[in-house]
Amino acid sequence: MIMAKGVTVRYGDRLVLSNFMLTIKGEGLTFLSGPSGAGKTTLLRVLAGLLSPEAGTVVLPGRPVLLFQEDRLFPGRGVRQQVEAVLPKARREEAARWLELTELADAGDKLPGELSGGMARRTALARALAAEGEVLLLDEPFAGVDLPRAERILDRLRELGKPILLTGHSPQLAEKCDRTVSVGPRQG
Repeated sequence: MIMAKGVTVRYGDRLVLSNFMLTIKGEGLTFLSGPSGAGKTTLLRVLAGLLSPEAGTVVLPGRPVLLFQEDRLFPGRGVRQQVEAVLPKARREEAARWLELTELADAGDKLPGELSGGMARRTALARALAAEGEVLLLDEPFAGVDLPRAERILDRLRELGKPILLTGHSPQLAEKCDRTVSVGPRQG
Protein backbone atom coordinates (compact mmCIF):
# COMPACT_ATOMS: atom_id res chain seq x y z
CA MET A 1 0.00 0.00 0.00
CA ILE A 2 1.13 3.52 -0.81
CA MET A 3 0.03 6.09 1.74
CA ALA A 4 0.62 9.79 2.18
CA LYS A 5 -1.05 11.17 5.26
CA GLY A 6 -1.27 14.88 6.05
CA VAL A 7 1.64 15.81 3.78
CA THR A 8 2.39 19.54 3.82
CA VAL A 9 5.18 21.13 1.80
CA ARG A 10 6.14 24.78 1.45
CA TYR A 11 8.76 26.49 -0.63
CA GLY A 12 9.42 29.61 1.41
CA ASP A 13 6.05 31.28 1.94
CA ARG A 14 4.39 29.33 -0.88
CA LEU A 15 2.22 26.41 0.24
CA VAL A 16 2.47 23.66 -2.39
CA LEU A 17 0.82 20.70 -0.63
CA SER A 18 -1.50 21.20 2.29
CA ASN A 19 -2.50 18.22 4.45
CA PHE A 20 -2.43 16.02 1.33
CA MET A 21 -3.87 12.52 1.70
CA LEU A 22 -3.38 9.55 -0.63
CA THR A 23 -4.02 5.84 -0.24
CA ILE A 24 -3.40 3.36 -3.04
CA LYS A 25 -3.89 -0.32 -2.38
CA GLY A 26 -1.98 -2.74 -4.56
CA GLU A 27 -0.53 -2.49 -8.02
CA GLY A 28 -1.70 -0.63 -11.08
CA LEU A 29 -1.45 2.75 -12.76
CA THR A 30 -2.34 5.91 -10.85
CA PHE A 31 -2.44 9.14 -12.83
CA LEU A 32 -1.69 12.26 -10.79
CA SER A 33 -3.58 15.12 -12.38
CA GLY A 34 -3.64 18.84 -11.79
CA PRO A 35 -2.49 22.08 -13.36
CA SER A 36 1.17 23.04 -13.60
CA GLY A 37 2.43 24.09 -10.19
CA ALA A 38 -0.20 22.07 -8.30
CA GLY A 39 2.41 19.93 -6.53
CA LYS A 40 2.55 16.73 -8.61
CA THR A 41 6.34 16.73 -8.92
CA THR A 42 6.69 17.77 -5.28
CA LEU A 43 4.51 14.82 -4.23
CA LEU A 44 6.64 12.39 -6.25
CA ARG A 45 9.82 13.81 -4.69
CA VAL A 46 8.31 13.35 -1.20
CA LEU A 47 7.30 9.76 -2.02
CA ALA A 48 10.80 9.06 -3.38
CA GLY A 49 12.36 10.34 -0.16
CA LEU A 50 14.16 13.21 -1.90
CA LEU A 51 12.16 15.91 -0.13
CA SER A 52 11.04 15.93 3.49
CA PRO A 53 7.60 17.40 4.13
CA GLU A 54 7.17 19.87 6.96
CA ALA A 55 4.30 17.67 8.17
CA GLY A 56 2.85 14.29 7.37
CA THR A 57 4.03 10.74 6.80
CA VAL A 58 4.62 8.51 3.79
CA VAL A 59 4.52 4.71 3.57
CA LEU A 60 5.62 2.74 0.49
CA PRO A 61 5.62 -1.04 -0.09
CA GLY A 62 9.26 -1.07 -1.15
CA ARG A 63 12.09 0.86 -2.77
CA PRO A 64 10.89 3.64 -5.08
CA VAL A 65 12.49 4.67 -8.37
CA LEU A 66 11.83 8.20 -9.58
CA LEU A 67 11.90 9.23 -13.23
CA PHE A 68 12.70 12.95 -13.17
CA GLN A 69 11.03 15.43 -15.55
CA GLU A 70 14.44 16.05 -17.12
CA ASP A 71 15.92 13.17 -19.12
CA ARG A 72 19.38 13.46 -17.49
CA LEU A 73 21.09 11.32 -20.13
CA PHE A 74 24.84 10.70 -20.08
CA PRO A 75 26.26 12.72 -23.02
CA GLY A 76 28.74 10.22 -24.50
CA ARG A 77 26.70 7.03 -24.11
CA GLY A 78 24.34 5.35 -26.53
CA VAL A 79 20.77 4.44 -25.68
CA ARG A 80 21.65 0.86 -24.68
CA GLN A 81 24.54 2.10 -22.52
CA GLN A 82 22.20 4.53 -20.75
CA VAL A 83 20.09 1.56 -19.62
CA GLU A 84 23.03 -0.73 -18.88
CA ALA A 85 24.44 1.93 -16.55
CA VAL A 86 21.89 1.05 -13.84
CA LEU A 87 22.25 -2.72 -14.21
CA PRO A 88 24.85 -4.89 -12.48
CA LYS A 89 27.46 -6.17 -14.96
CA ALA A 90 26.09 -9.71 -14.82
CA ARG A 91 22.62 -8.49 -15.89
CA ARG A 92 23.45 -6.01 -18.65
CA GLU A 93 21.73 -8.17 -21.27
CA GLU A 94 18.42 -7.21 -19.58
CA ALA A 95 18.75 -3.77 -21.20
CA ALA A 96 17.21 -5.30 -24.34
CA ARG A 97 13.97 -6.00 -22.43
CA TRP A 98 13.57 -2.37 -21.40
CA LEU A 99 14.48 -1.05 -24.85
CA GLU A 100 11.83 -3.35 -26.34
CA LEU A 101 9.21 -2.22 -23.82
CA THR A 102 9.86 1.45 -24.63
CA GLU A 103 10.06 0.80 -28.40
CA LEU A 104 13.75 1.66 -28.66
CA ALA A 105 15.13 -1.73 -29.72
CA ASP A 106 16.42 -0.29 -33.02
CA ALA A 107 18.00 2.79 -31.42
CA GLY A 108 20.48 1.14 -29.05
CA ASP A 109 23.60 2.76 -30.54
CA LYS A 110 22.23 6.28 -30.95
CA LEU A 111 23.78 9.02 -28.83
CA PRO A 112 21.65 11.59 -26.99
CA GLY A 113 22.34 14.25 -29.64
CA GLU A 114 20.83 11.97 -32.29
CA LEU A 115 17.55 11.45 -30.44
CA SER A 116 14.26 13.26 -30.83
CA GLY A 117 12.72 14.62 -27.63
CA GLY A 118 10.36 11.64 -27.41
CA MET A 119 13.17 9.14 -27.93
CA ALA A 120 15.25 10.80 -25.22
CA ARG A 121 12.26 10.63 -22.88
CA ARG A 122 11.74 6.95 -23.61
CA THR A 123 15.45 6.32 -23.01
CA ALA A 124 15.18 7.91 -19.57
CA LEU A 125 12.07 5.82 -18.92
CA ALA A 126 13.82 2.59 -19.98
CA ARG A 127 16.69 3.40 -17.61
CA ALA A 128 14.29 4.05 -14.71
CA LEU A 129 12.48 0.75 -15.39
CA ALA A 130 15.78 -1.15 -15.47
CA ALA A 131 16.58 0.16 -11.97
CA GLU A 132 13.78 -2.17 -10.79
CA GLY A 133 12.17 -0.33 -7.93
CA GLU A 134 9.18 -1.86 -6.19
CA VAL A 135 7.31 1.42 -6.73
CA LEU A 136 7.68 3.47 -9.93
CA LEU A 137 7.25 7.24 -9.69
CA LEU A 138 7.19 8.63 -13.23
CA ASP A 139 7.19 12.39 -13.69
CA GLU A 140 5.82 13.16 -17.16
CA PRO A 141 7.11 9.91 -18.68
CA PHE A 142 5.46 10.61 -22.05
CA ALA A 143 6.42 14.25 -22.66
CA GLY A 144 7.19 14.51 -26.38
CA VAL A 145 5.94 10.95 -27.08
CA ASP A 146 3.11 10.52 -29.57
CA LEU A 147 -0.17 9.35 -28.02
CA PRO A 148 -0.50 5.93 -29.75
CA ARG A 149 3.05 4.97 -28.70
CA ALA A 150 2.50 6.29 -25.15
CA GLU A 151 -0.68 4.22 -24.87
CA ARG A 152 1.12 1.05 -26.00
CA ILE A 153 3.93 1.61 -23.50
CA LEU A 154 1.41 2.36 -20.75
CA ASP A 155 -0.27 -1.02 -21.41
CA ARG A 156 3.13 -2.73 -21.06
CA LEU A 157 3.82 -0.86 -17.81
CA ARG A 158 0.58 -2.24 -16.36
CA GLU A 159 1.89 -5.77 -17.03
CA LEU A 160 4.85 -5.17 -14.68
CA GLY A 161 2.49 -5.75 -11.74
CA LYS A 162 3.82 -2.87 -9.64
CA PRO A 163 2.31 0.26 -8.18
CA ILE A 164 3.07 3.03 -10.67
CA LEU A 165 2.30 6.71 -10.16
CA LEU A 166 2.67 8.98 -13.15
CA THR A 167 2.06 12.61 -13.95
CA GLY A 168 1.09 14.20 -17.23
CA HIS A 169 -1.41 16.44 -18.93
CA SER A 170 -3.09 14.02 -21.36
CA PRO A 171 -6.74 13.19 -20.58
CA GLN A 172 -6.43 10.16 -22.88
CA LEU A 173 -3.57 8.72 -20.83
CA ALA A 174 -5.42 9.47 -17.60
CA GLU A 175 -8.38 7.45 -18.92
CA LYS A 176 -6.12 4.46 -19.60
CA CYS A 177 -4.94 4.38 -15.98
CA ASP A 178 -6.64 2.43 -13.20
CA ARG A 179 -7.29 5.56 -11.15
CA THR A 180 -6.80 9.31 -11.24
CA VAL A 181 -5.86 11.37 -8.19
CA SER A 182 -6.15 15.14 -8.25
CA VAL A 183 -3.27 17.11 -6.79
CA GLY A 184 -3.73 20.82 -5.95
CA PRO A 185 -4.54 23.46 -6.75
CA ARG A 186 -1.93 25.18 -4.69
CA GLN A 187 -3.11 27.22 -1.73
CA GLY A 188 -1.56 30.34 -0.26
